[in-house]
Amino acid sequence: MRIVALTNETKQDILKNLLKRSPGQYPEYETTVQEIISQVRKDGDQALITYSKKFDGCELDADSMRVTEQEIEEAYAAYDPELIAVMKRAHDNIEEYHKKQIRYSWIDTKDDGTILGQKITPLEKVGVYVPGGKAAYPSSTMMCVIPAKVAGVDRIVMMTPPGKTGVINPGILVAAKICGVTEIYKVGGAQAIAALAYGTETIPKVDKIVGPGNIFVALAKKAVYGNVSIDSIAGPSEILVLADETANPRYVAADLLSQAEHDELASAILITTSRELAEKVSEEIDVFVKQLSRAEIIQKSLDKYGYILLAKSMEEAIDVANDIASEHLEIMTASPYEVMTKVRNAGAIFIGENSSEPLGDYYAGPNHVLPTNGTAKFFSPLGVDEYIKKSSIISYSRNALREAHTDIEKFAASEGLTAHANSIKVRFEGE
Repeated sequence: MRIVALTNETKQDILKNLLKRSPGQYPEYETTVQEIISQVRKDGDQALITYSKKFDGCELDADSMRVTEQEIEEAYAAYDPELIAVMKRAHDNIEEYHKKQIRYSWIDTKDDGTILGQKITPLEKVGVYVPGGKAAYPSSTMMCVIPAKVAGVDRIVMMTPPGKTGVINPGILVAAKICGVTEIYKVGGAQAIAALAYGTETIPKVDKIVGPGNIFVALAKKAVYGNVSIDSIAGPSEILVLADETANPRYVAADLLSQAEHDELASAILITTSRELAEKVSEEIDVFVKQLSRAEIIQKSLDKYGYILLAKSMEEAIDVANDIASEHLEIMTASPYEVMTKVRNAGAIFIGENSSEPLGDYYAGPNHVLPTNGTAKFFSPLGVDEYIKKSSIISYSRNALREAHTDIEKFAASEGLTAHANSIKVRFEGE
């Protein structure tokens, strides 16, 4: 793995290289995505049937598009009981964590008769996209569905691509059953996003679409945003490790590779103040790559977007980590909590050598649907907040309005909005 001395020039080059991975950098796919969306809006179910045959090699009709309760039960019955037990424990951890994010409505009253507040309302219908192509992720099912359930969403519509025989990955169905989802459709890709955004004869239009997917899914979510809400436009996975001379090089190497195996576009970066650690990590990576099943993908990822950066100080290392704003950030230093307080930008922060990234992917409880491509500077992990909306509550007594009406009329008049001013003024015409 390449070792690079950290300078302002190398930092800018790396940031520029990482941005190439953004879904917004693939305009050649946007025309295809727009065509798919238009066709689904026009032909509904028939377009979904056509695209399933074209992209998934699967023969479906409107009746077989929805996963039956029997299919879910059969998948559950045939699944490894020990893995089901693990998934249930993970479910409980994820649910417990997200219950701490619940927001409540509130009302504030004053003696003059002013009542102000905020009403929290769960979204009515949410679409959850779960990838099922090159790799299927039951864990993503749980991460998207559990906070929606905790928030109180009435209807969760899951979309996931089928195999050529029309069968959904059994792990996804098992995770859906554990989470309490029964409405699942065998539709993937941009066409699934279009169906959720506009509705078809079989699939309902939803209020919001969440969940990760490939470049076509990401661009489709971007295209339908505004007609529905979305969580974010996810890019390839990424990990950044901040480490000093106290870090275990074998642990660091293993953790970097845990994300590099996702995708050829995945990014794995170590920033360290120790050249000795850098060299040892590079050596460990070479050993690991020869042993791992997805070695070809890992190597391409490391060649394109893998870096070991040598910083002059931990302060410099933290500054660069904040500039990169990685999806996953691990801290393996002598004082990891002190370093953590200086981190502004990261999707999820893993503290200490025993808190490796897959802990967050599967089990600990925090969500693994995270901001990528530097968007951790302004986006947060998927959570309960994504599944609620807030309404303001305003109630004034006549006495309270009397105290404020001239201020409001003056403010409205200053903007030339005389009808605004008048709607207040008429209430005091006789005074």
